[in-house]
Amino acid sequence: MAENINQNPEQIARDKIDRMLVDAGWVVQSKNKRNLAANKGVALREYQTDVGPADYVLFVDRKPVGIIEAKREDEGYRLTVVEEQSKGYVTAKLKYLKMIRFPLFMKVQER
Repeated sequence: MAENINQNPEQIARDKIDRMLVDAGWVVQSKNKRNLAANKGVALREYQTDVGPADYVLFVDRKPVGIIEAKREDEGYRLTVVEEQSKGYVTAKLKYLKMIRFPLFMKVQER
């Protein structure tokens, strides 16, 4: 638990998501140090869309395939509250990629 010192709940959730993505074979990168060729699957943190930053945008073979919206663990029971935020990503355009439209929407909840 020492790793959680001075972290807010959102940071703790993102650390967990980072670990789960890495364990599943994804390369997790910062939006400022992106290299979509680093791996077949790349997850970019805080990627900018035209509706605001997405916590993670997932790329496979350099193409966007999903978005993960991180929430504190104790917010899981209130997922309907974040549906409006998530709906915006369905039609969002991604910055830095000539603002291409996002082809697929995916909502992931931690178990």
